[in-house]
Amino acid sequence: MMHDVLIVGAGPAGVNAARVLRKAGVRNIAVLERTREVGGLPRYCGHTGFGMMDFGRVWRGPRYARALAASVADVPVLIDTTVTTIEPGGVVHVATERGLETWRARTILLATGTRETPRGPRLVSGTRPWGVTTTGAFQEMVMKGLRPFERPVIVGTELVAFSALMTARHGGVRPVAMIEENARITAQRPADVLARLVYGTPVHLETQLVSILGGEKVEGVEIEHAGVRRVLPCDGVVFTGRFVPDAILARLSGIALDSGTHGPLVDSTFRTLDPQVFAAGNVLRAVEHSGMAAREGQRAARMMLRALLGRLPDVRQAVPVERGEGVASVWPQRLYPAPKGHVTLHARVTQVRKGMLRLVDERGRVLVERRVNALPERRVELPLPASLLEGVAALRVEVV
Repeated sequence: MMHDVLIVGAGPAGVNAARVLRKAGVRNIAVLERTREVGGLPRYCGHTGFGMMDFGRVWRGPRYARALAASVADVPVLIDTTVTTIEPGGVVHVATERGLETWRARTILLATGTRETPRGPRLVSGTRPWGVTTTGAFQEMVMKGLRPFERPVIVGTELVAFSALMTARHGGVRPVAMIEENARITAQRPADVLARLVYGTPVHLETQLVSILGGEKVEGVEIEHAGVRRVLPCDGVVFTGRFVPDAILARLSGIALDSGTHGPLVDSTFRTLDPQVFAAGNVLRAVEHSGMAAREGQRAARMMLRALLGRLPDVRQAVPVERGEGVASVWPQRLYPAPKGHVTLHARVTQVRKGMLRLVDERGRVLVERRVNALPERRVELPLPASLLEGVAALRVEVV
């Protein structure tokens, strides 16, 4: 079975890519989704804030997911279909209800999204009672009318933690506290003030979750603040955030991953080191909001259109970008020089940093810089004219 385009993942990035390609006249296209529904993570988010960047509307997550599904009604979307591996030359191995099949595609888009870090990798000790979950699983249960607990503790203060707080209110659950190991919340303030005043949930800063207590069900958690430990009674624990790209397919397929983002290494056209495989959305790095994933899906689709016409630059012309002092991750990791146009580098810092974010060439020459006041979990951008890359062999992003 031969396709012009195969898209792996039917979340905001994958669906928006399919919309752009279909509108441009690409007919031999399919979207492969391993679950039973289109929409990705937003379909379980009962709060507003979805749809502005791709539909010009502000919807709740489930409404946004339905709009995504409706927007590709004329595109084959194959649910319960898992891509197991991708081989060079556009060979795609697929597990379907009919069994294992091998397809081929001229171009492939990885839009497999992101996943939260559960309890195990966080090395939290204690018993293994019922009532310990991640935000995604909690939101799915609430959207199905289930109430897994009444008085949980929410671990973390990324934006998704406050999404969990809103989901709790929607489901009639009243969290007893949010705990954060750092000295300030990760999300923008005054989210912590709103949590306390609107939801009645205090936020404990510089507080570490030591262990989970209970037999069959969660009965409490042991927390530590300023060297003092105490037990906080609760009946559930929601681990939020610490997202990582869902790049298992890329890894199994031998597609190069970046050591900083832990997602596929891509250039400024969204191509991986396999020139037939593109990647967009939250598979590229730790989580961004659905609007950015949607925009990246659209941009990647436009690059795939150019690839189908043979109009992308030679991959050998790309200039590699490395991480320098103070930079935890940077993407894209390869840029193309051009006489016109702009490119934008995205980066995250290793720790709270105030200083100059700058791009340096192999001779130590500063090509562009900007002042930043950045937190590790927040993205910073560094736009630059593509003409600055003419004659450059290597690049480094650093904070000084």
